[in-house]
Amino acid sequence: MAKSSRKNQQSRDARERLRLERETAARKAKLRGRLMVGGALVAVLAIAVGVGIYSSKSGSSAADDSAESSGKPFVQPANTSGKDGVVVPYGKADAKDVVSIWLDPRCPYCAGIEIGLGKTLKEQANAGTYRVEYHFATFLDKMLGNGKGSKRAVNALGAAVNESPDKFMDYLQVLYKNHPEKEADDKFASTATLLELADQVPGLRTPAFNKAVKELTYMPWVDKVSKTFYESGKKGTPEVDINGKQVNVSSGKGIDSITGDEFKQLVADTLKK
Repeated sequence: MAKSSRKNQQSRDARERLRLERETAARKAKLRGRLMVGGALVAVLAIAVGVGIYSSKSGSSAADDSAESSGKPFVQPANTSGKDGVVVPYGKADAKDVVSIWLDPRCPYCAGIEIGLGKTLKEQANAGTYRVEYHFATFLDKMLGNGKGSKRAVNALGAAVNESPDKFMDYLQVLYKNHPEKEADDKFASTATLLELADQVPGLRTPAFNKAVKELTYMPWVDKVSKTFYESGKKGTPEVDINGKQVNVSSGKGIDSITGDEFKQLVADTLKK
């Protein structure tokens, strides 16, 4: 009986080990899938490079075939820079140093950066430490089944920066604090949702803002913004550069970024080199 009991216990232990191994493998596969779809931080860029190359090669058509921009006149939002206003700057125009950030509105890893570092970026830009330049991608719409959320969110961000750079920064924070937890959730495709979230930014809901979000006024601009990302050679989102040098802002814990103080030190160390 004792021998039989030991064998039964060994059998149960073996089944339990197999179950745990399968669960671990499933979690790893799920994580790899999220990184491949959403784009990766620098620390895991090697995993996501296949998707990045794919998005870069296929993105030209994805940027040019937006039915929602068809027939609309090109309107460049105020307070943007670069050819066709594809860059959204924040901070002093004469700042010597530049922190460049590439984001896709549906990317949870991008949300991790903006939620973790947005306040620090704004404070340091206001102090003249550097200027922040935002660049946007919308490749997740195409990759996840011809969605609309990334493009419509960038259109709404264009409407926000047209109101003021400060309102843009505040609205960007609100969007990412309410971002879809899964890239496949096309939450931002709803203009009603984008307008409702704008209520959290005092003074943003002007008639001009409301009209631009509802009527997708800036969609031709969004197409140019998207195309610029595809042509940039970037491998995915998010990406953060300091004076053109790519830096790692991942905490290594899920989607979370490093802390604001750690980022300040990273900036200081990078600018010394």
